Amino acid sequence: MRGWWREISGLVLPAVCGGCGAPRTQLCAGCADALLGAAARRAGPVPAPAELPVVHAAAVYADCVRAVLLAHKERGAMGLAGPLGAALAGAVRAAVADVPGPQVPLLLVPVPSARSVVRARGHDAARRIARAAAGELRRTGRAAGVLPVLRQRRWVADQAGLTARQRLENLSGALEVRPGGARLLGGGRAVIVDDVMTTGASLAEAARALSAAADPDSAWFDRPIAAVVAVPPLSFELNRN
Repeated sequence: MRGWWREISGLVLPAVCGGCGAPRTQLCAGCADALLGAAARRAGPVPAPAELPVVHAAAVYADCVRAVLLAHKERGAMGLAGPLGAALAGAVRAAVADVPGPQVPLLLVPVPSARSVVRARGHDAARRIARAAAGELRRTGRAAGVLPVLRQRRWVADQAGLTARQRLENLSGALEVRPGGARLLGGGRAVIVDDVMTTGASLAEAARALSAAADPDSAWFDRPIAAVVAVPPLSFELNRN
């Protein structure tokens, strides 16, 4: 019911910019430029978790970009999934551009949220953004779909307030591929996607789980890669090769 109400209220309530609060627009030109105006690039925390795949990000998680993500995720601004998905699609394109080989279908694998978090928010924000990104990729001629094959295999604590080491310990071994998921992953190149990367613990655990389920005969699945909408400013490594 909560998710349904958020969908309807987004159509009838006066719109304000999710980034700066400007009236009569869901995303103003300035905030859209902060989210979409720069080319996606490689990013990574320092130090990086051992299992962290190569990550590309579209924007810096600060100021209006942070506000837009929180408006979508925590305040149910569903219409922002479109521009957030477009930003994520740009990061996905950058991620796969660094991978040699033929152009194959892209399988966007969202990092799963806890069921309690999804219930509290009324929607699965990461999966919604992933669907928008896949639609944007298809619109521009790239075969893509969302494959939510990861699930939590055990309870994990809320990551807020935990240190980088505590996040790694909290998530270690927490994810697994759903039964039958490995077969589906053989149909294209898997790209792990999420809205924000901070310490990299979630992406590292997702990569570990996918690698554990990988088909050794699949040429597309031996190097997990990842794409996110935004990372903290210090996570951009401009000179990394």
